[in-house]
Amino acid sequence: MYLVCGGAGYIGSHMCKHLHEAGHEVVVCDDLSTGHAGALLWGTHAYGSIEDTEFLRSLFSRYQFDGVLHFAALSVVAESMREPQRYYRNNVAATLNLLRVMREFEVNKFVFSSTAAVFGEPQARMISEDHPTVPLNPYGLSKLMVEQVLRDSCRAYGLRAVALRYFNAAGADPVARIGEAHDPETHLIPKLVRKALGEDLAVTINGTDYTTEDGTCIRDYVHVDDLAQAHLLALDHLDHAVGMHSFNLGNGTGHSVKQVVEAVQEVTGEGLDISVSGRRAGDPSHLVAASKLARSVLGWAPRYPRIVDVIETAVRWHASPTYAAWMAEPPGSEVSCTNHDAIGAQSNQYRHG
Repeated sequence: MYLVCGGAGYIGSHMCKHLHEAGHEVVVCDDLSTGHAGALLWGTHAYGSIEDTEFLRSLFSRYQFDGVLHFAALSVVAESMREPQRYYRNNVAATLNLLRVMREFEVNKFVFSSTAAVFGEPQARMISEDHPTVPLNPYGLSKLMVEQVLRDSCRAYGLRAVALRYFNAAGADPVARIGEAHDPETHLIPKLVRKALGEDLAVTINGTDYTTEDGTCIRDYVHVDDLAQAHLLALDHLDHAVGMHSFNLGNGTGHSVKQVVEAVQEVTGEGLDISVSGRRAGDPSHLVAASKLARSVLGWAPRYPRIVDVIETAVRWHASPTYAAWMAEPPGSEVSCTNHDAIGAQSNQYRHG
């Protein structure tokens, strides 16, 4: 049985799907502050926050966890520049709280959702795990701080941990049961797709003077299902590996903002009128993963290497009635979550699938 913190969120919910399909029992810890109740399709929902020590102790007392997968974090770069203390409290202090309770209950397997933002401005065309880590924003620094905490905890307490450094997560469940649904949306592909599907959404290219071929930022887009598969492989890796391990996850192919706009237009058949503005603080020009280590050590192989295939799953999701229903129900709502387990309050477990 695995605890998935932030399992009602975008990547966390896909992780729950993959764990369920692999035959694992799942408990989702999520306070629905940013996640969606409609994403709770696999496992048992424990309504609460990892900042709440007594809630966590109740949870660990009740269930025998084989390990923890941690997705509960704030992740908007621009917001982290405006509100750094909020990011350090939520991403660092809350994770320390979770690790402390794990140690109390002798749960020693941990997979951490990290980010390419730990690297900062790239010093190489392809970013490998040994690239210098000099984050440009509090979001990236908060993730790097947790990686250091994990490294020290593995050495001191015998924790076994993997940090998976995502590049740009994108796409959705191929049959459109779950997907990306943020309000406001900050990620490029869903913003472009929503605009192409007719939403009155402002989309801006932030900076056209970067040192790239067309002047716009280059990013490595990796399908969310491919990320979830890497987590399953990381759990298997921790069955025999000790200490702390970091892996970069990306397709190894960069696409500029303008190229992504063109790909969305190709998939949807819709023209897009996109405005242009200056650079955003904290944005590096070029982030592309060298994922050889994940491929060789974990045996990971992305199933969605083409950007158009990633976008096609996003289009299917954003055109679905499920997406529309989620967006009509603001984050934090439990209206559609008729089965949940509020530890210490009620005991409604559920299983789906």
